[in-house]
Amino acid sequence: MRAAAVQLNSNGDKDRNLATAERLVRAAAADGAEFVALPEKWNQLAGGDELVAGAEPLDGPSLSAARGWAQEHSIHLLAGSISERAEEGEKASNTSVLIGPEGEDLAVYRKIHMFDVVAGGVSYRESEFERAGDEPVVASLGDLTLGLTVCYDLRFPELFRILALRGAKAIAVPSAFTLATGRDHWEVLLRARAIENQLFVIAPNQWGEAPPHYSSFGRSAIVDPWGTVLATAADGEGFVAAELDFAAQERIRSQLPSLANRQANAYAWPQPTEDGS
Repeated sequence: MRAAAVQLNSNGDKDRNLATAERLVRAAAADGAEFVALPEKWNQLAGGDELVAGAEPLDGPSLSAARGWAQEHSIHLLAGSISERAEEGEKASNTSVLIGPEGEDLAVYRKIHMFDVVAGGVSYRESEFERAGDEPVVASLGDLTLGLTVCYDLRFPELFRILALRGAKAIAVPSAFTLATGRDHWEVLLRARAIENQLFVIAPNQWGEAPPHYSSFGRSAIVDPWGTVLATAADGEGFVAAELDFAAQERIRSQLPSLANRQANAYAWPQPTEDGS
């Protein structure tokens, strides 16, 4: 399967973001990609209040447009993530939707880990505006079982292992990974998750500046089960693509059977203390 990761510099202008995403999805499909992934907040990357105001339901205009692109090009399309409108009085969700080649929704994943950190001197408090999901998600794309994650999830290897044990041969990581952390951690974490679980990692990322304080690292990438980086995006908007060789993946899993050698009965989650540690 040929897969593509689209790199965007999204901002608060939805019309502009959708037009750019459509152009790059079309280009990736023309390049032979059967699976195309958009980054986190591909339709709108903005401050918390603006995200809440621009949140959409799953049948809103952004995902409706993405379904049309998937159907037009007969591809599987991961609509990275959008801010999903919630019921009145509830916070939005950071929601990723996998769309099939007939424009049908195959899976919906809501980001589990909220980005509440200080990075590069900027305080990010995702949980002030969005609520965490609570369910790992895998979906079938024909012969490929795909695990779904979003950005900060990359730092939680237990989620990736669960997805691998549920049959994932590839995991998508649509992101808006910060410049401050991305320089040191992005490629290291992508390769680690791929090696640990002997699967492909497809990681479309945001790039560049966006108001009010976003600075995204870019370097969208596709990594194979040996940890080899098959493709990395340059600075700017565009896409990268690579062939996912599932026969090679099976050889790796057969010759270095770390997943099969797990000793599940020896593992137990430590009970948290009163302070949560």
